[in-house]
Amino acid sequence: MKAPRFWSRPPGLTALALTPASWVWAELTRRRMARPPEFTAPIPVICVGNLTAGGTGKTPTVIALIARLAERGTRCAVLSRGHGGSDPGPRPVDPSDSASETGDEPLLLAAFAPTWIARDRAAGARAILATDDPPDVILLDDGFQNPALAKTLSLVVIDAASGFGNGRLIPAGPLREPLSAGLARADHAIFIGTEAETDAVLAKHPELATLPRTHARLAPVATGMPWQGMRVLAFAGIGRPEKFFATLRSLGVEIAATRAFADHAPFSDAILTRLTEEARQLGAQLVTTEKDAVRLPQEMRTRVLTVPVRLESTDWSGIDALLSEILDR
Repeated sequence: MKAPRFWSRPPGLTALALTPASWVWAELTRRRMARPPEFTAPIPVICVGNLTAGGTGKTPTVIALIARLAERGTRCAVLSRGHGGSDPGPRPVDPSDSASETGDEPLLLAAFAPTWIARDRAAGARAILATDDPPDVILLDDGFQNPALAKTLSLVVIDAASGFGNGRLIPAGPLREPLSAGLARADHAIFIGTEAETDAVLAKHPELATLPRTHARLAPVATGMPWQGMRVLAFAGIGRPEKFFATLRSLGVEIAATRAFADHAPFSDAILTRLTEEARQLGAQLVTTEKDAVRLPQEMRTRVLTVPVRLESTDWSGIDALLSEILDR
């Protein structure tokens, strides 16, 4: 799904016209979230979710949590819905899988920790626990608005640059549920962006002030690639492609052209042929994100450069304290 442009603007006629549909969405979400969990795991379940549709930085957050847990000697398994994949699971993700089967995010996450896909999150957790060597923790990638699996800790990721858009619920805006309802279930917020952007969101939504928070940013990984001055055609099918294009500019690349696709969009042969020809005509190198790269056919990956990004923070104390609280019980 590609976020409509009016979601990021002050409410206009389109948002007003769709508001009655938003009321229906809110009521259906309320009823769903009122259901008791189907399963409570005997190990901690840490949910990494968000309050809006579209990319906020959940996948880099999960990768960062995998690293912080590993530093404690804590083994984790990631449980994902497998959005965009055809296989409902539950089953583990194998590196030989295709993104069309598992979804792109699980395939990327599988490079960092054992990862499972399951549209039924309760069944997925049971399957993980039934393995010969179950983990110490389950990291639930997304699922904040899914009540099937009980959560020990819920972290909400907020894109500080875009905040909550026009503040309306789907389909009139980007919110998955009323802000008050989501914040009531959240234990901690991770704001991704500049401190000025975070301050702007907090000023606009004072109800966020009481929620403990960590400020972080997405930073490109130093790979030794000489990006400065490189002429590129950048393409991305993520929640907010403009964030990727901004990262490239920060590296000093010369962007000859950009092509934005819907989040999780499959790259057909026709699209890849067109991108390849455009790059040739522009004298540019094709560049994309890690998440997009796993959706490319193997032969195409050798011709496309990727820019990996990781979540960085100068203060992990809030997150570390929460991890200690649930793991040292």
